[in-house]
Amino acid sequence: MAQTVIEHVMWWLKKVGIQDVFGVPGDFSFPVSDAIIEDRELEWVGCTNELNAAYAADGYARIKGISALCTTYGVGELSAINGIAGAYSEYLPIVHLVGMPGMKTQAGKRVIHHSLGNGEFDFYYHMTKPVVCARTILTPENCISEMARVMEAAVKHRRPIYIAIPKDCATMKIVGSPGNGTIDMQSDPDRLSAAIDDILEHIQAINKGVFLPGIMAYRVGLVDILQRLIEKTGFAFATMFHDKSVLDETHPQYVGMYDGQLMNQQVREYVENADLVINVGALWGDFNTGAFTSNLDGHRTIDIYLDHTQVGYAVYEHVYMKDLLQALADRVAGKKPEIKLRAQGLGDPIGQTDDLLTPEYLYPRWEQFLREDDLLICETGTVSMGMGFAKLPRGAVFCNQTLWGAIGWATPAAFGAAMANRDRRLVLITGEGAHQMTATEIGQFAKYNVKPVIFVLNNDGYTIERLLCKEPDYAYNDVAPWSYAKLPEAMGCEDWLCATVRTNGELNGVLKKINTNGHAAYIEVMMDQMAAPPLAKKLGDILGHKG
Repeated sequence: MAQTVIEHVMWWLKKVGIQDVFGVPGDFSFPVSDAIIEDRELEWVGCTNELNAAYAADGYARIKGISALCTTYGVGELSAINGIAGAYSEYLPIVHLVGMPGMKTQAGKRVIHHSLGNGEFDFYYHMTKPVVCARTILTPENCISEMARVMEAAVKHRRPIYIAIPKDCATMKIVGSPGNGTIDMQSDPDRLSAAIDDILEHIQAINKGVFLPGIMAYRVGLVDILQRLIEKTGFAFATMFHDKSVLDETHPQYVGMYDGQLMNQQVREYVENADLVINVGALWGDFNTGAFTSNLDGHRTIDIYLDHTQVGYAVYEHVYMKDLLQALADRVAGKKPEIKLRAQGLGDPIGQTDDLLTPEYLYPRWEQFLREDDLLICETGTVSMGMGFAKLPRGAVFCNQTLWGAIGWATPAAFGAAMANRDRRLVLITGEGAHQMTATEIGQFAKYNVKPVIFVLNNDGYTIERLLCKEPDYAYNDVAPWSYAKLPEAMGCEDWLCATVRTNGELNGVLKKINTNGHAAYIEVMMDQMAAPPLAKKLGDILGHKG
């Protein structure tokens, strides 16, 4: 029996491993939402608004590898587009499904709600172009070929795609026979062979090498292969801010975080003085390079990306990371590591029991609180900069929207990450200013019986902005004084441990309770307005505009 357009779309979602679809309903998207609800292998995950749904899909894709989002035409999809842009910049494939007015309505150029009232209906489709790697408007005639094309693009490029489905087309039968849903990702064999030989020659010619494992390797599920390659070479590895926790931070070959000249000077010297630096999917952005203070010689650097590799100044196109890493791991000669440098964490908390909380106590104490396999979501700002240099337990994952940096991202992204793997503990650390933007998603944790541990750092406004701007006291850095610990109850979160802590002793007390009672927790952490971890202060000194 022939599939309908929407049945074929659902078939593709399941083919790539999607089990949950985040979204907000709307009349033009009812056929899509209905199909998700009625499919026994998919779950509709409702969010409080479309931007939050996009952020939740972002968080889900970080853990699961790919995600799906469903919004209605115009008002819904435009609310979500900021989240889609963030996913594009961070190499996260989100399948964005948009229900749009039917073809008869469009042909009649009718003035209809959610449109601009001018009889044109493809404006929003064109607006998505910069933030997706492929887009389409489906019809029964093009459904098979277009779905194969855009889904292949999402998987290959690890970026969002846009699929608009006219309301009356959704339930029409597709024309033609669907394929088997396979996606071909084969490297050019000659270029692959040349790249392998070139890299092996460089590895064998030097004594001291270092890997920089990047976020792209994690996105495509190559962690185990990359770890095996590093172990066989005997080289050390360091990570940059965007790539934190890509590989196990307890591994004996891990030397710590590399952040240019801003932090960890021993790590900087080790990386920059190496005979060879092999970057596997890390981006040379401002946060990764310590505000562009890194100093790496291009002649001694190899860059391995999703679909191409650069060795010195030679570029090998159409060489996929998965093929290259697998071949290198198979062929490289084994070598015993000789690495004296060992990664350091944040050390012991500094302060007495009755002291008010400071960064010198709080961040090391949070580091101690984390346990193996935790999912740690840190909001943009001082909290991510404080936890970025914590040493994580085995299997723990650190997520931060490092490149796009939209404040408010973390709360719904944490919800999405929790839905992607409900067996792991989810720890969210956010600032109160960012939290106010998207706090409505707290209720969704309870609705779907997810038990997070949430810390809201209340430092009376946007502290990171105060460090960067001309005058810290300007009113745009102030936020409304909410009673944060009361929010979960108002949003239907029953039996949550909720508290406000101000001292070291109060923090220790709630951390002990969290680890013993198994309940969800929501903790407001009070701190002075300008208290900040070292990286935030250094960035303020370098990037700030104080006169």
